[in-house]
Amino acid sequence: MELVYLVCSLLSTSITSFLLSLLLPFRLLLRPLFGGGADDDAVVSLYEGTVWHERLRPVHHSFQYPVRYALIDLDHASNPPSDHLSAHQARLISGTTGPVSFLLTIPPSVGYVQNPLSLYYCYDIEGSSQTLKKCIAEVTNTPWGERVSFLFNPNSDVVAKALHVSPFMDMLGTWTMKTNIPGDNLFVTISVNHPKHGDYFSASLMAKRVSSSMHTDLALFFWLMPHKVAFWIYWQVKQLIQE
Repeated sequence: MELVYLVCSLLSTSITSFLLSLLLPFRLLLRPLFGGGADDDAVVSLYEGTVWHERLRPVHHSFQYPVRYALIDLDHASNPPSDHLSAHQARLISGTTGPVSFLLTIPPSVGYVQNPLSLYYCYDIEGSSQTLKKCIAEVTNTPWGERVSFLFNPNSDVVAKALHVSPFMDMLGTWTMKTNIPGDNLFVTISVNHPKHGDYFSASLMAKRVSSSMHTDLALFFWLMPHKVAFWIYWQVKQLIQE
């Protein structure tokens, strides 16, 4: 039954994305006439990089794929993502006082969303400066679409595994997470410590900020990005099954 649902979902998504992709050139042509969200573009920084996964035990397997992310200034976005926390909600959860909460995420593209990990960067005001104090990780599993959120210290923190993210991993163990202050470069690292296998899995995102002169439209920059992420996830599941 789950396989039938998955096939139907993939077919429906493919048709919807194909039709919306056909309309994308017309949207780009009409954008100057209607403003087209230029204000929101100004509060979005774009990053391009690589996601890397490696499993050491019980069978060694690793892969990497290119990815694009948006870093959204939630406090100043006139149209923030409706399926994520607001800046106010992020501050309440993190207990921070700073005026800025940034969201690192992969935006939807032509009717499809695929976002395994989103991060909120929450700052505190200390004197005349702002300090990155806490991060909120928002983890969504594939293909179930379940989501959990949890706080962690960006300098390095250990949190209990709270979500089933892979059919090849049980719920035992902890996640060690670390990230930097997003600038020209950003990174996120996650390692899994298991009571039987030890430090047997790690994942990382390494990305560089893209110059605004290299893109003209967010919809074009992220076209089919969620689809590519989903493809890599399902492809690697197939590879692991064969192993």
